Amino acid sequence: MPRSCVRPRLNFKYFLAAISLFISLLVISSAHAEQVIVYSARIEQLIKPMFDAFTKDTGIQVKYTTDQEGVLLARLKAEGKNTPADILITTDAGNLWEAARADLLRPVNSEILEKNISPHLRDPQNRWFGLSVRARTLVYNTRNVNIADLSTYEDLASSKWKGRLCLRTSKKVYNQSLVAMMIAEHGEAETEKIVRGWIANLATDPLSDDTRAMEFVAAGRCDVTLVNSYYYGRLMKKAPELPLAIFWPNQNNSGVHVNVSGAGVTKYSKNPQAAIKLLEYLSSEKAQNLFADVNMEYPANPEVKSDLAVASWGDFKQNPMNLAKAGELQAAAIKLMDRAGYR
Repeated sequence: MPRSCVRPRLNFKYFLAAISLFISLLVISSAHAEQVIVYSARIEQLIKPMFDAFTKDTGIQVKYTTDQEGVLLARLKAEGKNTPADILITTDAGNLWEAARADLLRPVNSEILEKNISPHLRDPQNRWFGLSVRARTLVYNTRNVNIADLSTYEDLASSKWKGRLCLRTSKKVYNQSLVAMMIAEHGEAETEKIVRGWIANLATDPLSDDTRAMEFVAAGRCDVTLVNSYYYGRLMKKAPELPLAIFWPNQNNSGVHVNVSGAGVTKYSKNPQAAIKLLEYLSSEKAQNLFADVNMEYPANPEVKSDLAVASWGDFKQNPMNLAKAGELQAAAIKLMDRAGYR
């Protein structure tokens, strides 16, 4: 057989091999593109239902790692460009602000997210978005407190609450963010005066957590405290007989201090488009119900109704100040609380 007849067959074999390799690479690339990796400070039971629903609806797989907020931020900083994470989910606007300040998150241009999430619940540069809302509000003993005596956060510094107030420790970010937002509203001098008034009115040393504070209120060891609304929901679900009720403060002025659990796309995400799809999905009606209801929080999307149990606590006006202030002024808040003797 002439040599010229052999070459086309050999070239054809090489051609088929090249096509096969190309197709394999496309498949591998496609499989990689259809995966989002999440670092989450929210525990598995709170996030897995949304991720499973997202995968079912889109075909995009979600892999996730859960850990404490500070650990995840430190990990992202250490990994830098080599991070496998596409999304960071964490609690409190202060933590989200810190992630953005550390240049760990990228701006996201999404009409869906801008439509679904109110401006005060997202970063001004769209580097993070609130996905569920919790209110830091008053809980009081219904047997010992006349509801007419309740009014504002600031009023808890009044002498009428002497020996009647319980507070969670200042070490937790929730109270730090509340005080930071008060600094933004009142300035440092006035806020320090208020916090000193709180401390003067304490019935006991600051307590370890919100649930403990409510247990002290229910037992009559103090009459009123400040908690995240979902802690109240959890406790009353377990012990509905407790003489506790929620009060929404500051309804005639600034509104209730709210905070968020939220998320952003990491700066070095390998699959930013898929990550944005997940964020958009988490802001949708279907996912908002899953995201908020499982932890007795409020949807961040104002078009989505709250869980019936949560809705039963009544409507309230939110403070419309952008939550980025909770991060910007958090260091000042921590110093102020220390000066005021709030431990």
